[in-house]
Formats: sequence, structure tokens, C-alpha cells
Amino acid sequence: MRTAYSVDTVRAAERALMSRLPEGALMQRAAAGLAAACTDVLRRRGRVYGARVVLLVGSGDNGGDALYAGARLARRGAGVRAVLTAPDRVHEGGLAALLAAGGRIAEGADAWGGHIDLVVDGITGIGGRGGLRPDAAELVRALAATGAPLVAVDLPSGVEAGTGEVLGEAVRADVTVTFGTYKPGLLVDPAAERAGALHLVDIGLGPELPDVPELEALQYADVAALLPVPGAESDKYRRGVVGVVAGSARYPGAAVLAVSGALRGGAGAVRYVGPGADAVIARHPETLVHAGPPSKAGRVQAWVVGPGLGDGAEAAEAVRGVLAADVAVLVDADGLRLLDAGALRARTAPTVLTPHAGEAAALLGVPREEVEAGRLAAVRELAARYRATVLLKGSTTLVAGDDPDTPVRVNPTGTSWLATAGSGDVLSGLTGSLLAAGLAPRDAASAGAHLHGLAARHASDGSPVAAQDVAEAIPVAWRDVRA
Repeated sequence: MRTAYSVDTVRAAERALMSRLPEGALMQRAAAGLAAACTDVLRRRGRVYGARVVLLVGSGDNGGDALYAGARLARRGAGVRAVLTAPDRVHEGGLAALLAAGGRIAEGADAWGGHIDLVVDGITGIGGRGGLRPDAAELVRALAATGAPLVAVDLPSGVEAGTGEVLGEAVRADVTVTFGTYKPGLLVDPAAERAGALHLVDIGLGPELPDVPELEALQYADVAALLPVPGAESDKYRRGVVGVVAGSARYPGAAVLAVSGALRGGAGAVRYVGPGADAVIARHPETLVHAGPPSKAGRVQAWVVGPGLGDGAEAAEAVRGVLAADVAVLVDADGLRLLDAGALRARTAPTVLTPHAGEAAALLGVPREEVEAGRLAAVRELAARYRATVLLKGSTTLVAGDDPDTPVRVNPTGTSWLATAGSGDVLSGLTGSLLAAGLAPRDAASAGAHLHGLAARHASDGSPVAAQDVAEAIPVAWRDVRA
């Protein structure tokens, strides 16, 4: 599992560790890891000895890390030149080490006057606020135009370490070498999209960090431990029955897709309620169908309500009926527009909301752009305001539990090919089936998003994909996770 901690927590941990180490030891650990990562990049490009490296050096410790790493590269035969963005506040020890190793100070982006093999971004660290200053932004743009790979020190300069926001121009890295622990901005878009490949350097910070992180990103083994596996005595009812209230005369496909996700998500049976019964049975004859209302459809362990439901009186009544049930409920799509906030907050059984950015904006009463720019704040606010587990779909899907003391989870498996009609319906059915199988809401949402992303990768293989293709690839994703 990848974990991330807030800037304040990281700083406190660093202070505690430095108090027990010789002066400068922590920076030397970071510089050694950074230099090793830069060496790997240079080797992949053909050479270290004789390679041309440009360091973008800001003030403080981040610039010091870059300078000490540059000194190590210079001692291995690389040509290293440092462009100082804050000459009056440069890390003196780091600069002295670079010059002693044969490195030089240069002016501007034409530090080498030609070919460059590597750029190292050490302009700002985790304490940086706002985007790059104009001079630094111009420098970064000029070096990016050379096509040289860029390695960011701790995080790309210009992004917000604690939130993942990008409030101005920022570096776009090929590799980010971060120290001690991940920072939220490395895992949450839009900042995460600028980080490139992540490389974590262990500098001994682990024992100083609290047990509960701010963010978690589940890996295969974590998801595998959550997935339900039937036992010898299992039957369809013990495995869990999920009810799906979806579809309308206008959107019958939403019913099919939600049921498709549910059937492949591990539930023992799926009950469908709605006007799309003929379409559902034609595609999935094992589905148990009922004309409604949901309360008359039979026993379920969880409900999914909303995909393609429309906004008529019958749809609103169906949402009210499902929210009144004393079982776990997942609300998506049209259901989010029709839900009564008071009734939702009054529920004692678990509730999962699965909005995309536009739906989240409507629930919060803010512009969509505000949600997209500050996804972490938005998912936390939704969970707190509606007393529900919230799965905020998007370029990085986030899951926040209704307990504010639990970490927000970040899904690492998403792909842009999921931006296709109906993929959210599949996710709703899949996650609902995991709820019916007995997973806790945060676990069901996290595992559902993980499998959904993997399935899309399998289905697309880098090419366009349809929602039904994603549904059909869920078993492949399931096998991958458990392999």
C-alpha cells in the first residue's frame, strides 16, 4: 500500500529524525537516492560519463538536495551545470560540494549551448505555494522544449504538495524522486498527472510517521485481501444479493450495464427493478426481475439506484424507497439528483455516493471547475456533509469514508479510456455487488474502483473501449489481483 502524509506531518517527522542524526545526514541520504535515480535515467539514455546535466536550483533544502546529487553525478563523470533561481538564498554547502566536484554555475536555459541529457528540477519543495514565478516558468518552458527527460526533486515545482492542486504554471516531470513518504500531491490530480513515474527514497522517516496516513493507494495485494471468495457451504444468498434500480425508456442500456457490473462483481444473485426488464433478461437471463416497487422485489443485502433512471415521479419514488431500506445503498447518476439530503443523513445503514465532478459540484453547490481543481477537498466535504462514503470519479478516483479520521483512498488503476458512456453504470453495479457480499463501504468502493480501472486497461489495451467491454473484462481484472 502506498501512503501519503500532509506537509505538516512530514516536516514534524523530519525534525524528529534530524534531531538524532549528525548535521546534514538526512540531506545526504536524500541526495544519494536522487543521484541513483538520475543515474538510472541517464543509463537508459546510453551513458552517465560525459552526460550533460542541468540543475534548476531554488532556495533551501530542495535546492540543496539537487546540488549534492549533482555533485555525485559530477564525480561519476557527468558534466553538471547549475542554474540558480535564487542566488542570494542558495544552499551554500550544496553549492560548494558541486563546485568541488567539477560542476559549474550557468546562466539561463542555454547552460550547455546545445544538447542536454537530463534536467533536474530542484526549484521548490513541499513548502512551495502557488505556481512557478515568471522567470522560473520561462526557464522550465525553454528546457522542456529541448526534449531532455526531467527528474523532479520531491515533487514537481509549482504543484501544491498537500492538496494536489495546480494554481499556476508547474513543472511536468518524467520522474519524481520523493523522500521518506509520498505526499498527497503526488497521488491526486491534477498535480499527480505532472509527477510522471514515482520513485520513493527511504531516508529513515518511517518510524517518525503516525500510524494513520492522510491518503492510501491500495495495491494488488491489498485489494486481493478484500475480495470475497465463496466457501464450500456458500449459496447465492450467502454470497450476497444485490438489487439494481436503473434504466428507463430513454436509457434502457444503463440497466443492462449496471446489471453487467453487478453480475461480474461477486454477488450470488442480482435482482433488477425497473422498466428495462426485457433488455436485461435478453442480455442476462440469470437476473431476477421485478416490476417494482423496490420494497416488494425480495430480499437483498444492498441496493444500487440511479443509473439512467430519469427524473420523473416514478424515479423519485424509487430513490425514496431504496433510501428507506435498512441495507447498504449505492446512489449514482440520476439518483444523486433525486435524493433527499435529510433522508440520506438520517440513514443508519451504510450509503455510498458515486458522483463525477459535475454531480459533485451540484451536490456541493459550487462550480465544476472548483471540484476538478481541488478534488481532495471536494471528496472530504461531500463525505462530511452527507454522512456517506463518497467515491469521486475522475482522472484519479478518490474514496472518502464517512469517518473523517480514516484516510482518503486514491485509486491507482484508472485510465482515460474510462471516459466513455456507461462506464460509471458498470462501476456502480460492480461496487454494489461488493457491498452485498459484505464489504465495508470504503472497502467496496476502493476495490470496485480498482477492479474497474484494471478491467478498462485489459479491455482497451491502449485503444478505444466501450462500457460493456469493461464489464466483460472484470473477471480478468479479478484474476490479476488474486494472482
